[in-house]
Amino acid sequence: MTTTEIQNKLLPLESYLLNFAYSLTDNRDDAKNLLQDTFLRIYKYGDKFEMGSNFKAWSYTIMKNIFINKYNRLKYFRLNILYTITAEISITSCSYRSNDTDPLSIYATKELRLTIKTLDENSRKPLEMHIEGYKYDEISKKLGLKIGTVKSRIFFARKKLMAKLADYQY
Repeated sequence: MTTTEIQNKLLPLESYLLNFAYSLTDNRDDAKNLLQDTFLRIYKYGDKFEMGSNFKAWSYTIMKNIFINKYNRLKYFRLNILYTITAEISITSCSYRSNDTDPLSIYATKELRLTIKTLDENSRKPLEMHIEGYKYDEISKKLGLKIGTVKSRIFFARKKLMAKLADYQY
């Protein structure tokens, strides 16, 4: 399929694709970016389109797949940020390292500590112990909980932290 053929088929779909992108992202700017990414992908792989197939459905599928891939990548990236932050705090045992003089790092650590304190006791205590360096089985014995309960509480505490610290995620 030539670029001209793609353009002739794609331009009438632009408003429909933009609306679909908006329904996926709930944000005009993100929807426009998704539309642009979709157009680029369609132009790049236009030779893969089978003539006689439904071009509109093919375009929607490309957009949906781009959105899903970006969402999964972003979700994975955000989880890694939180795990890295909690691991870093674990290494420092909730105290500053002597060479850690970066104001942004100091502020982020303080902010994280304050946010951890807002968690309910059932979530906060296992997470704090984990951050302090206790192993799951040690936390389990100290708190009188099953090891699966400890892991679950730490996992959900991290998720709560992610939600509360959403402004710090990029």
